[in-house]
Amino acid sequence: MIPVTQPFLPPLEEFVDKLRSIWSTRQLTNDGAFVRELEEGIARTVGVRHAVFVSNGTIAIQFALRAVGVRGRVVTTPFSYVATTAALVWEGLEPAFADIELESLTIDPSHTDTLLAAGASGVLATHVYGNPCDVDALESLGRRYQVPIVYDAAHAFGALFRGRSLCAYGSAATLSFHATKLFHTVEGGAVVTDDDAVAEAVRRLRNFGQSGPDQIEGLGINGKNSEIHAAMGLCLLPRLPDIIRDRTALATCYTAHIADLAPVVRPIVWRHGTVPNYSYFPVIFSTEAALLRCMDVLEAADIRARRYFRPSLSLLPYVSHSATTPISDSAADRVLCLPLYPGLGMDSVKRIALLLRQAVATPL
Repeated sequence: MIPVTQPFLPPLEEFVDKLRSIWSTRQLTNDGAFVRELEEGIARTVGVRHAVFVSNGTIAIQFALRAVGVRGRVVTTPFSYVATTAALVWEGLEPAFADIELESLTIDPSHTDTLLAAGASGVLATHVYGNPCDVDALESLGRRYQVPIVYDAAHAFGALFRGRSLCAYGSAATLSFHATKLFHTVEGGAVVTDDDAVAEAVRRLRNFGQSGPDQIEGLGINGKNSEIHAAMGLCLLPRLPDIIRDRTALATCYTAHIADLAPVVRPIVWRHGTVPNYSYFPVIFSTEAALLRCMDVLEAADIRARRYFRPSLSLLPYVSHSATTPISDSAADRVLCLPLYPGLGMDSVKRIALLLRQAVATPL
C-alpha cells in the first residue's frame, strides 16, 4: 500500500542519544534546553526574532489570534484545513469568509477588502499547500485598516517567496509540526514573529498566563511542549534541505509525467517568486466526476490519495452560512493530493502518473 504521506524519521540511534541526555537531566518539559534550542533553530531558519514552540498547530493559531488582539469578526479563507476555522470559533471569534483566487487557491484580497471595510478586526489567511497568499495586497490592507494579518503557515515551513521564508510575513505566522508534515516533532507547532510583544504574549498564554513562578499576568492554558518532542525536531531540522530536495525531485517527476493531461488534471499554479517546499502535491481536476474516477483507479491499486481540503469551510455546520464562496466550493470538490514523501521513489511516482493517465482516458 502506498499512503498519501509517511513520516520522515531520523536514524534511531541519533534520537536515542538525545533521549539519553533527557534521562540524565530528568527535565521532561517546562521550557527545557532542547525546547529553547529548537526555538532558536526555527527562528533562524525562518529569519525572525522569535519562535515559540507549542503543543500543536491548532493551539498555535489560537495563541496567535489572542496575542495580536483580534475581536469579533475575522476575515479568513474557506479553503484550508478545518483547524483554521475551528481555532477562530473556539476563541469566540466569527469567521468572515472571503472567497479564494482561482489560480493560487489562496484568499482573495479584493473580497478581504470588502469584509474589512464592513468592520472585521483582522485577517487569518492560509498559505495553501505552501503557495503564498498575495502578501503584498494583504499587508497593504492591514496597514490601511490598522488590523493584524496572521498567516496559517502550517504547510509553508521551508518554502521561500522572493528569497525570504514564507513564514516571515505578517504580524505572526503559525506552524504545524504534526507527524504528517515535512518537518515534524511528532506533535507540535509554533508561533513565529518579529514582534516582541506578540512573542511574549504567546509565551505567557502557553504557560497558564504566568510570567514567573509566582506571577500570573492573565488568562492562559497549558500549551507547552516537551523535551522529547523537541528532541525529534532537533534531529530533523538539519535534514530540512535534504527533505525538501527529495520532495522537489518527486514533484518534478509528477509534473513531467502529467503535464499533457491538462485540462482534465493539472498541478496548481505557484505564485511567481515562490520556491516551493512541496509539502503536498495537489492536482486540480476539471470535474468532480473525473477526480472520483481517478480515486477509484488509485484505490484499486492500493494507492491512497486525499481530497485535501474538503469540505469548503464556509459549509461547516457550526459557522454562519451567509458567505458566498463559489470558487472555494468548486475547488474543494476538484482537488486531490497525490502521495508524496521521501522514500516514495520515482518508480512509484511514474506508476501513479500512469494510472492517472489511464483513468483520464477512460470515458465517464
